[in-house]
Amino acid sequence: MAGFEMNHDEVEKRQAAQESGEETGTLMTPDVYRSMFFRQFTSQCSQSYDKMMAYGFMYTLEKPLRKIYPDDEDFYRALDRHTEFFNMTPHVLPFVAGLSVSMEEQAARDPSFDISSVNAVKVGLMGPLSGIGDSFYWGTFRVVAAGIGIGLAATGNPLGPIIYALIYTVVNVLTRIVSAHLGYNLGTKFLEQSAQSNLMNKLTDAAGVLGMTVVGAMIATMVSLNTSLVFTFGESEVALQAIFDDIFLGILPMAATFICLWLYKRNVKTIWIIFGIFAVCIAGCGFGIF
Repeated sequence: MAGFEMNHDEVEKRQAAQESGEETGTLMTPDVYRSMFFRQFTSQCSQSYDKMMAYGFMYTLEKPLRKIYPDDEDFYRALDRHTEFFNMTPHVLPFVAGLSVSMEEQAARDPSFDISSVNAVKVGLMGPLSGIGDSFYWGTFRVVAAGIGIGLAATGNPLGPIIYALIYTVVNVLTRIVSAHLGYNLGTKFLEQSAQSNLMNKLTDAAGVLGMTVVGAMIATMVSLNTSLVFTFGESEVALQAIFDDIFLGILPMAATFICLWLYKRNVKTIWIIFGIFAVCIAGCGFGIF
């Protein structure tokens, strides 16, 4: 098949380009990157329990795969390869898409390339990259952006939701653009380097620490809980809140947060925790506790 023919000099040239991280040829032109960028937003449009994001991922790769495999039979086989189960944090999906294109291109040029390694690499990256993506984007950037937006909105500033959307969207879009280029340019060299340096585990741990730090700081700034109880001793009055503040500033918000966390770990549904908060607040205000 013409799509798999390549002389020895061209194979060596391609391998040298992979090692240096440089692109060869004109496969990944701006229009191809543009197509992949817009199409990867559909990765969850056809999501199912047996395939998850597989069909959306295949749709993302359609244009570069057609350029790699001009022959219809080769092209359809390549598309079919990418209908295997695939699930990943959408923000970092373009990295795997770019890496897959790089490997497909290498497979088309090198007859000795093990084509099954394409899906093997995808499966191997699903967990580590999703761990990083979930920690950074769902657990950190979204929380920080929401905290800033809610803080502004709570003061009546109409820019609150706009600021939230801008912060989250800018980081989201830039990551998708940059990661697609990185995935293609680095190729399989990235996998070897990350395995040797344990990079994935380090990034996942760092993201987890950062996310927990941000959430912990937001408890003190975003959770507000004070008691209005005042005790009278003779002619003097002592506010219970003042005693709490002297012992541990913010102890009530922290206690409320840990109670909610304890209930959540006891498999109490989130909606019931929310209803419980409503009930406690209403009762507390009614009895003059809050």
